[in-house]
Amino acid sequence: MTTPSPTANDLFEEGFNCSQSVLCSSPAAIAVPRTVLLRLAAPFGGGMGRMGEVCGAVAGALMAIGLTAGFSTPADEEAKLATYQIVRDFANRFRERNGSIICHELLGVRIDNPEGLQTAREQGLIESRCAKYVRDAGEILADLQS
Repeated sequence: MTTPSPTANDLFEEGFNCSQSVLCSSPAAIAVPRTVLLRLAAPFGGGMGRMGEVCGAVAGALMAIGLTAGFSTPADEEAKLATYQIVRDFANRFRERNGSIICHELLGVRIDNPEGLQTAREQGLIESRCAKYVRDAGEILADLQS
């Protein structure tokens, strides 16, 4: 009997960042050592190193899309367009659910400064909102990859 793969929320609750959680929960991640994925996704938490830019959960999902649908030949324009279409589909679905793919817009506070990060922590935004964004990204990714 095999152990079921952890969900994005399971990993997030363990303490991994949003990007790591989504990427490592993707079925596409099975072929890559977990430590490699964790290191690859580590800088993308908090909207890229807590800069509040593109949501880390979105970034993790896009990396997973790259593992399954990415192109590896620069001249393959058809594959490139197909990859970018999947990315746009993911982003549109995430925006439909949450209104944005930008971390500071989703949180309603800038976390790229100590005061904003403290506010986010005091208001429990990471535990509440970020957990939802991680779950949403995992669900949308699973739907796109099925």
